[in-house]
Formats: sequence, C-alpha cells, structure tokens
Amino acid sequence: MTEDNGNRGPRIGSMALGGALVVLGILFILGQLFNIHVGRFVWPFYIIVPGVLLFVFALTTGGSAGEGLAIFGSVVSMTGTLLLYQNTFDHFQSWAYAWALVAPTSIGLGQIIYGSIKDREQMVVNGRRLTAIGGVIFLVGAVFFELIIGISGFGLGRYAGAILLVGLGIFILLRTWRPGAPAVQTQATAESRDPTEKLSQLKEMLDSGMISEAEYEEKKAEILSSL
Repeated sequence: MTEDNGNRGPRIGSMALGGALVVLGILFILGQLFNIHVGRFVWPFYIIVPGVLLFVFALTTGGSAGEGLAIFGSVVSMTGTLLLYQNTFDHFQSWAYAWALVAPTSIGLGQIIYGSIKDREQMVVNGRRLTAIGGVIFLVGAVFFELIIGISGFGLGRYAGAILLVGLGIFILLRTWRPGAPAVQTQATAESRDPTEKLSQLKEMLDSGMISEAEYEEKKAEILSSL
C-alpha cells in the first residue's frame, strides 16, 4: 500500500470529525443569536462525536482490531444521529423500526467505508449486503408502523384489513393469470381426445366439403398410425 493510501484513512476521518465540530459550533452560534436553547438539540452530539472519533482511530489501526473499532464507531455514530433526529422532531416512536438503521445498516456502512479505504473488497461486499438487508427492514417497518398501524398518529389502520384483502386478491390474480396457459391447455386437450371422436369430426368435415377425399384419407391414416 502506498503512503498516500496509508494516509487517506486518517485524513478522511479527520475531515468528518472537523465537519461535525463545525456544525456543532454553528448550532451554538445560532442559539446565541436567536436566543434558542440549543442544548436541548445538542446532547445527541455527545454520542455522535465519540462515535466519529472511534471510527477515525479505527482507520489508523490495522487488523481485526481496526475492523471492530470501525464497526463499533459506526454503530455509535448512527445511534447518535437517530437520537438527534428523534429529539429534534419528537419522533421517538420511530425506534419501532429505526433500529434496523443501527444494526445491520450501520454495521454495513462501517464495513463499506473501512473496506474501501483499506482496499478490502470482501469487506465492502459484506457491508453492501448488510446495508441492503437493513434498508429493506427499515422500509418495510416504516410502511407497517407508520402507514398501517399509525404509531405517530397518521396511518391507514382502519383500512388495513381492506388493504390486505386487495393485496391478497391481486397476488392470486397474478398467479392465476398466465399468458399462454389457456392455449397450452386447449392444445393438450385436443391432443388427448379420443381417436374415434377425431375420426368422426374428420368425416363431418369431408361430408360438408371442408376437406377433399385425399385430405380425409391422409388425416385418417395419421390418426390410425398414432394408435
């Protein structure tokens, strides 16, 4: 690994920490200017900043110890970020499904960032998988708890039964309706008809002039040969 790659991790981590401190400082300044009690909104940074520091320290450490610290720092940072959101908007009910962003999503994000900086492709792949799983759990949980149950006061709870019935009906229709299936069934039915019935229909076609005598004899021979 080149010297530039070796310094890239600490440099990125320091930039993240510096950005967090700048945001924190701006919040304090705005609080003083507009007489806003920012302390009520700032306490989650006491969790976010240590998490970022842990991640920065992990980037300067190699081996399994660095990986473990990176994952732990990512989890702590994500927890603080969620608390910041929930405290700001008074939406602590979201813990019912937001836990999926802490684990496995934040674990996956930590692996992606650490693995990308340390050039560990397998770690990045594992991180992407965990992040995708966590994202799906979060989205499904958000739809269920917010829209169907309505834990935050808005939801479709009284329509939940009807929505489930509609969804089940659509699922059954999609499984039942398969383009081409009737044609296949008709063909199979035609092929499985009794030879006597086929000969009878063939004779009717001859009598009505739909086919010639030669065509009748040819088709008759084909039917008899298949017995």
